[in-house]
Amino acid sequence: MPHKIEIPPEIIARVVKRCGTPHPFAALDPARTALLVVDMQNGYMNAEVGHSCVPTAPDIVPVINGLAQALRQAGGTVYWIQNASDEKSRIEWSVLEEQASPERRAARIRSISPGTKGHEFWPDLDIRAEDEIVPKYRYSCFIRGASDLEQRLRARGIDTVLITGTLTNVCCESTARDAMMLNFRTIMVSDGNAAMTDAEHNASLINFYLFFGDVQSAAQIEAALQAGKPAKVA
Repeated sequence: MPHKIEIPPEIIARVVKRCGTPHPFAALDPARTALLVVDMQNGYMNAEVGHSCVPTAPDIVPVINGLAQALRQAGGTVYWIQNASDEKSRIEWSVLEEQASPERRAARIRSISPGTKGHEFWPDLDIRAEDEIVPKYRYSCFIRGASDLEQRLRARGIDTVLITGTLTNVCCESTARDAMMLNFRTIMVSDGNAAMTDAEHNASLINFYLFFGDVQSAAQIEAALQAGKPAKVA
């Protein structure tokens, strides 16, 4: 079942007081906008091979596919973020390993090591040749040692990122917070993220919305992309 999204009116009122509007990034320039799809892999979605499966993650696949297509058609770019674990990352991020039991560490290695079934993207995702695939070795895409995503976005003149994927409150929120602090206009897609529970999902969206950036539905974003498309030359 998709998440039941609940952002209380008092939260929206606080955002309006801070920003002067409920949606500070309501207007989008598609050519300067990127969709980031975080960790939609078998390791987080397929119980047969995964170590940390999110029951709601398959439900957001149609939303992500639709938003990806809308952005491509409007002139934007789609980035599929592929989380991984290798020996180098386990040494450099040893504190994560220390927090896990031996069984959990082994399961994670089996699940998202490059070349494994768990590392592969969920098969129903509509990944196109013109999209980009970005390996990631931390929760956030943007922290040092995680990926080269920031450099890729800067090279294309991207200033706005749309965050989708799983988990809402871990890799997606970590990526979104860091994107904002690197000066990207950042929107978390309310119905394009998945967490273990509705409570965790909503708490993450609310906290991000209050302090870091915008939260919009895929339908709102698609309408903004359509409005921001350059006019066709007759």
